[in-house]
Amino acid sequence: MSFFKKLFNIPVKEDEDIQKQEVDLSLDDLFVHNFVEKGGKFLYCSKESEVTDNLKNILKENNWNQLSLFNNSLSAFFTNKDVEISERLNSDIPIFLSCEHLIADKGDILFSSNQLKSFKLSEMPQNFIVYATTSQLVNDMGQGLTGIKIHHKEKLPTNISAIKNYSINKNDDNFLNYGNSNSKNLYLLLLEDL
Repeated sequence: MSFFKKLFNIPVKEDEDIQKQEVDLSLDDLFVHNFVEKGGKFLYCSKESEVTDNLKNILKENNWNQLSLFNNSLSAFFTNKDVEISERLNSDIPIFLSCEHLIADKGDILFSSNQLKSFKLSEMPQNFIVYATTSQLVNDMGQGLTGIKIHHKEKLPTNISAIKNYSINKNDDNFLNYGNSNSKNLYLLLLEDL
């Protein structure tokens, strides 16, 4: 915009038209955009060795030497010399877990009792490291819930919850959210599997 148009506040039709244009993003781009917009930390991995390297870097960056782990299959991404593993929940120890689905239109991460056991999100530690694959991406919450129903026909999980905010605000004085916060400091390790 030219200096005179700014000075005299003359509207420019081109700028207005550009701002009104809709952008169609792919499912993974839409998720990443919404996830990062909410304060999530996203690490894309094209192979499993990158998941391992990124996990080690997260632990080193935050000086974490312990992890809570409910899913033993995730222990393949590190060795016992990298970190001490606890199978018990401790609010001071970050947790490493998988998820059910990644919700693209909101940038949310959907969990169930398969990952959280019987714990509520508000009871979980503030620091999450989530492992997911690109095949877990769905467009919206409806598709995520349908996916859970399809994948777990024999035994539907309970405790279905979503983390919707990835920046922790200790000064949130909203009494409606008291004790119910699902804000987490969250790292997402997303492995390309398609």
